[in-house]
Amino acid sequence: MSATIENRPSPETVASGRRYSRWASLAVLCAGTLMTVLDGNIVTVAMPAVQSDLGFSASGLAWVVNAYLIAFGGLLLLVGRLGDLVGRKRMFTAGLAVFTVASVLCGTATGQGTLIAARALQGAGGAMASAVVLGMLVALFPEPREQARAIAAFSAVGAAGGALGTFLGGALTQALNWHWIFLINLPIGVVAWLAAVRVLAPERGAGLGKGADYPGAALVTGALMLTVYVIVGAGDRTLTVTLLLAALALVLFTGFALRQARAARPLLRLRLFRSRLLTGANAVQVLMIGTMYGFQFIGALYLQRVLGYGELATGTAFLPAPVAIGVLMLGLSARTVARFGAYRVLLAGLVLITAGMALLGRAPADGSYAADVLPPMLLLAAGFAAAMPALTGLAMSGARAEDAGLASGLFNTTQVVGGSLGLAVLSTLAASRTGTLLDGGADLIPATAEGYRLAFRVATGIAVAALLLAGAVLRPGRLGSR
Repeated sequence: MSATIENRPSPETVASGRRYSRWASLAVLCAGTLMTVLDGNIVTVAMPAVQSDLGFSASGLAWVVNAYLIAFGGLLLLVGRLGDLVGRKRMFTAGLAVFTVASVLCGTATGQGTLIAARALQGAGGAMASAVVLGMLVALFPEPREQARAIAAFSAVGAAGGALGTFLGGALTQALNWHWIFLINLPIGVVAWLAAVRVLAPERGAGLGKGADYPGAALVTGALMLTVYVIVGAGDRTLTVTLLLAALALVLFTGFALRQARAARPLLRLRLFRSRLLTGANAVQVLMIGTMYGFQFIGALYLQRVLGYGELATGTAFLPAPVAIGVLMLGLSARTVARFGAYRVLLAGLVLITAGMALLGRAPADGSYAADVLPPMLLLAAGFAAAMPALTGLAMSGARAEDAGLASGLFNTTQVVGGSLGLAVLSTLAASRTGTLLDGGADLIPATAEGYRLAFRVATGIAVAALLLAGAVLRPGRLGSR
């Protein structure tokens, strides 16, 4: 109980204008989230320029992305729990500071090793800032209707930021150079940090003595980092090596679970997974995010390698998605959830995502943006705008207040795992299909388009699986206790 009280806004904050302070806090949390989300996508379009400037090999270039993902995904669960213990505001502001410093190091990097190391540090800072945000939101907005509005705003920023990063990456790289995709974080990070220190309510965590299971922390962090490493680098290793690394990750996870079952002060309370809402929502998210990440990556490649778009044109082509997501989430999401319930809104969103991916599965080699990309993109945007806030609300409602930071970290972790897994599977399938066709004598563009169509069709199947799982597991009549 004490941890729950200590992580809520202080009485002084409430007395001095609780409503203004809460929504100002939401703006600060969204600003910090936007910076980290943008950076996760802004690098993609600039990769060719980075490779040319620093002399990366094709396999080495992948580590500009992988270093970030491994640190980010591996640390989310740990720093989410530490946020509950040391205070979520402290963890959030520390994460902003680390992320901003790391961004400057990335932007001034002149060598491959420096950039990769700075990207790993950036991932650590991003994890620290991101892991505790949802926990802070549910503490700031305990009333269901306002909480739905806050989650909708947060989800809109996260979803729109991903697509906006693609545009900014192309614009900054083409207008200036790739260094500015990182250096732009300096003024944003400084302003966000100052605002967070001033606006976010002071709080105290439960204290490290109430949950500092350091052996457990080492096991789960190692397991998560190894899992992300196995996923993002699967295409560069033999199947035997991949399976051995996956087995080692499983051993670490098993050791962690055994440790948590016996530890006097566990890092992760295993009872958290007894919640059908929390566990089911995270499982659905792995599938849904895998589908959406596949669209962003494969869709950008389709525009560039099949339709012949340049960097800036590709980024511009994606702009309707964040605009639609932002408008729908902020204007309709909270009201539709309040009227129809999160479960129904989630299912409707997943149906739209499935329809959008199915349309992309017919994208031809001689296609056009207006006919073959924009309509399914808008369906996907509408579906994600409906599904993501509803799924977030279901997941967080399944966690107790004292576990909010940990649940937030877990939810963000499954985002990274789902995105990495979806990207690895779909890109590998597309490349394999294209390679087979080229070996058979097919022309480059038709073979490339067929590879992407296969990836989109598999993504459609993944979206259907997410829909069926959500319908079976998250149905209100089947929910037990939180």
